[in-house]
Amino acid sequence: MSHTPAAPHGAESRRGPFRPGDRIQLTDEKRRINTITLTPGGEFHTHKGVLFHDDLIGLPEGSLVENTNEIRYQALRPLLKDFVLSMPRGATVVYPKDAGQIIAMGDIYPGARVVEAGVGSGALSMSLLRAVGDAGYLHSFERREEFAEIARGNVDTVFGGRHPAWQITIGDFQEQVLKTEEPGTVDRVVLDMLSPWECVDAVSTVLASGGVWVNYVATVTQMSRTVEAIRASGLYTEPESFETMVRGWHVDGLAVRPDHRMVAHTAFLITCRRLADGAVGIPGAKRVKEHSYSPEDLETWTRSQDPEAWSQEALGERPVSDKKLRRAAKDAKSMIQRGSLPAGTESADAGTLTEPSTEADTGN
Repeated sequence: MSHTPAAPHGAESRRGPFRPGDRIQLTDEKRRINTITLTPGGEFHTHKGVLFHDDLIGLPEGSLVENTNEIRYQALRPLLKDFVLSMPRGATVVYPKDAGQIIAMGDIYPGARVVEAGVGSGALSMSLLRAVGDAGYLHSFERREEFAEIARGNVDTVFGGRHPAWQITIGDFQEQVLKTEEPGTVDRVVLDMLSPWECVDAVSTVLASGGVWVNYVATVTQMSRTVEAIRASGLYTEPESFETMVRGWHVDGLAVRPDHRMVAHTAFLITCRRLADGAVGIPGAKRVKEHSYSPEDLETWTRSQDPEAWSQEALGERPVSDKKLRRAAKDAKSMIQRGSLPAGTESADAGTLTEPSTEADTGN
């Protein structure tokens, strides 16, 4: 007797013919892309004609359609990478190239218990939820409620409603994770914040032996200070630090060359694994040198006593205005309201949103 497993959450919305509420990516003959949400009786207007939504509804994915002026479009559902780069955002998103590395190098597996801090617009949360699946657990911590609202709307749109594995808590990661997670019960921790070195104690408490800690930081100074803090704790394997660069290629017959543009530096990733309590890490083949710098040298390099040195502005990140946050949250909510939801789901409840009584002052 054959067994058909239940489809993972959100999978059905990725299959079958186009339906009302589906987001469709239209590509014209000049490779220009437009994304629409199908509605019965709807129309897509350009200066070169009108494409009726009813002409798309019921067609298989990958169909070619023509508008009233015989302009052809290729119709496909957007991939996750397409959505991430075009969705409403309040903070800079984790690019697909980095999200893929986090999933692979962090060994995020189906059923894993994962804690994430720094939700932003929800880009990384989507990849993590796909990796852990319905039987997994993702607890996301976000300092700002506005970002959490944007992330909820975006994740709702991708999964067609509430994802059963997702929980959001608004507040300071260091305080809230110790209240919500039992010691040694978390399989993976992923931090995207300005000062992850401040979270060594909190992460070490909740992360299980053998668990993986992944840090996403933007600058060399952040990377250096985080690595040194991890080493100094004595609780982890030797940290590995790297960045990912993606260079596309132009291939046209014998004209084969690198693209003129590439996605170069976006961030550094730092990975390490939790040792068992009482265990001592084995030094590598190449011993880490004993540093001879003075406290004054350390202060000059890290500016550890200057809080303003670690602000978004000091690290070259543009501050996000309240007006932009409100607009992004509104856009994220409107997308899920226009989209199709499976029966029994509620668009306003993507994830569980909890707000502690204490107000956070760190995180990203």
